[in-house]
Amino acid sequence: MSPPRVAHVMAGAAEGGAELFFERLCVASHEAGDPILPVIRRNRARAGRLRRAGMEPVELRFGTALDIVTRPRLRRALRDFAPAIAIAWMNRANQHMPAGPWTRVGRLGGYYDLRYYKGCDHLIGNTRGIVDWLRTQGWPEARTHYLPNFVDDFAETSPASRAALGLPAAGRLLLGLGRLHTDKGFDIAIRALAGLPGTILAIAGSGPEREALQRLACAEGVAGRVHFLGWRDDAGALLKAADLFVCSSRVEPLGNMVIEAWSAGCPLVALAADGPRELIVDGADGLVTPLEDAAALAGAIERILEDAPLAARLAAAGRQRFTRDFAKAPVLAGWRSWLAWLATSPAA
Repeated sequence: MSPPRVAHVMAGAAEGGAELFFERLCVASHEAGDPILPVIRRNRARAGRLRRAGMEPVELRFGTALDIVTRPRLRRALRDFAPAIAIAWMNRANQHMPAGPWTRVGRLGGYYDLRYYKGCDHLIGNTRGIVDWLRTQGWPEARTHYLPNFVDDFAETSPASRAALGLPAAGRLLLGLGRLHTDKGFDIAIRALAGLPGTILAIAGSGPEREALQRLACAEGVAGRVHFLGWRDDAGALLKAADLFVCSSRVEPLGNMVIEAWSAGCPLVALAADGPRELIVDGADGLVTPLEDAAALAGAIERILEDAPLAARLAAAGRQRFTRDFAKAPVLAGWRSWLAWLATSPAA
């Protein structure tokens, strides 16, 4: 049986975890021989990457409710491609998604406003917690599905050079990844750093909180040990260079960064936000500390940095979790199997 024709519609930002996974999934599905149509908000870099992978993305505006052009153009693109399944990623794509002969699916990477998903036949959550929440909101079990993300395999990635990153050659290196937003809790990581002498914190990401975080680092007396690297596309190399990955998010529905750290074989500590709390088996493949508790975070960091066998055990167990549950092969197989089922399901 031929694989179903699938349109993936992403109206996301230029940067972000959902956007990166959208690209990875489209490319991997196309390489597996599946007929895929990527539809994206206009973005030259993203369109270029998809074209280099052999696809021809449709680029649309995906504006606000006043945008009266995107929906008819999206309808035309879908009718020309004739998908069996159209998957809308996040709210804005669902806002513009037209009805049609295709099975309409909404893919959620967080606890979104479900008003945007009323027209969907099925919903996908990328954590079990999101799927459980969807069911408490009245969506039936038969129409809600868990399909996880996969990340790149960093096993063979070379570590980034500290010198090239402008980091001191000496000192224990902590790494934070993500948008500089209050949700990511980098303020907690900076407060924890104040209790960790001889330790450096590198934060890779951009966003509106940079100046506030710099001021906090000065106030905490650690400005010389906090390094802002800006937005990076070499997470694997950064993780390979780090002694420990710190996920300080106070709000994190999933936590792709946790899976990336596992892929790179980097031991990790995370605050107990929804996603990391679901992913990590505390003490087995990472350490989990209470939300908003900088002192507890500092203690967990110190525990790993001072115990090399513990760090090695956590890293090895994390790598096993990645290989089993979050590498491309098992996740892509799960997606393809589910899409094939959906295309032939009488309830679709």
